[in-house]
Order: sequence, then structure tokens, then C-alpha cells
Amino acid sequence: MKKWFFSNSTVDPMASAGLLALRIGIGIMMVSLHGWQKYQNFAQMKESFPVPKVALLSSWMNSTTSLVCTTFAEVVCAALLVIGMATRPAAAVLAFTMTIAAFVVLASKDASGKELALLYLTGATTLFFTGAGAYSFDARFSIVKKRMFR
Repeated sequence: MKKWFFSNSTVDPMASAGLLALRIGIGIMMVSLHGWQKYQNFAQMKESFPVPKVALLSSWMNSTTSLVCTTFAEVVCAALLVIGMATRPAAAVLAFTMTIAAFVVLASKDASGKELALLYLTGATTLFFTGAGAYSFDARFSIVKKRMFR
């Protein structure tokens, strides 16, 4: 579990640079264009935020809880992606949120209405499978653990 949690996946400099660009791009755009706005307008949005119509979620989730979970994914998890810390779990949470957004909340929209959520989903899924790369806090933790157990 620890290996998965802090795995940096590659030491190739070019691949790591690409993962760094992907992490920073997705993370900064998600926080600044989506999450921060939800955080700042929480009081106004908490009564009218959509609750996903999914059996496991709608049985216990209300509008406020849905907004808290979405804001957590779009601010905290996206910020973790930027710095490359706990990248795979953060990407999993963000991918789950974008899956719900694209296929449940935006289900009635055509492909162009789902495009942004699907793009974020693609990037988060990629980071879930690849890890953060060598230029990340995950890589630092991974190196420390290797030296500790030699």
C-alpha cells in the first residue's frame, strides 16, 4: 500500500517533465477555475448544489455534503496534484468526482457540455495510473523510504 501511495513511477527525465506539466496544468486550472469559486461561494451554493442520482450517494448525501465533497476534490486533491504528494489517491478522488460530473450531473447535456469534465477525468486517470514522476514529493518520500530500509 505504501509503495502505491508514494510511487513516483518513473525516473526518466522527459517522462517526469511531462507528468509535472500535466499535474501542474490540471491542478492549477481545477483549483483556480472550479474549486476556488465553489469555496468562496459556499454559503450561496450549499442549498442548490446538485446531488448525484447514484444509489450509493443519494441515500446519504444532501446538497451541502455534495458541495463539500466536490470542493474537497477540486481544491485539496488538485493542490496535492500540483505538488505531487499522494498523487495517486488524489487523482483517484478527482477522477471519481469528474466521472460523477460527466456521467451523472451532466448526463442530459451533449458531448460538448461534458467536454471539460471528460478532459479533467482523462488527466486524473492518467495520473492515477502513472504516478507523479520524479519531480514530486512522492519521489522524495520514495527515495527516503528506500534509504531507510537498506
